[in-house]
Amino acid sequence: MEFLYSFIPADIFWSILLIIHGLLSVALLGAMSHQAYSLFRKQKSSNKNIIDRFGSVQSSIYTQAICILWILTFLFGGWIYAKYRIAIRIPMEQQGFWLTQGFFELKEHLITIGFFLLPGYYALWKFDVENEFSKAKKYLTLTLTFICWYSFLVGHIVNNVRGFGS
Repeated sequence: MEFLYSFIPADIFWSILLIIHGLLSVALLGAMSHQAYSLFRKQKSSNKNIIDRFGSVQSSIYTQAICILWILTFLFGGWIYAKYRIAIRIPMEQQGFWLTQGFFELKEHLITIGFFLLPGYYALWKFDVENEFSKAKKYLTLTLTFICWYSFLVGHIVNNVRGFGS
């Protein structure tokens, strides 16, 4: 890392990583939301309005992208986590933001659970051709979508409480 700091200042480097992590998170959130919404729609529509179009996607095409985005977001988040533990978490503890810390701790655990659910998710979407396990597929997708939304919102809140550069 010291090698990189000779080209770019450390605070800018960490900000760039955080932006990349955020962009990956938004892409993951969009893919998960499209897939989950299209799964739980009762009927296919005629695409008359934006809500109908949002849900009228072919659900299965998002599977591989979701897995790749989840892994990339997980890796970038893990990389940023080292900086978070020292530069953000300690001052937040000193300021008494215990509830915020608790929500972030839950986020860490849920993301890891989601990471380990990915092989089952991928298998259900790619190999359940006859839809024998359609309920499992729906509820696993919904679980991962909830984890994704929760993590995204909590990440924003923590960054707003004490973001990089504070």
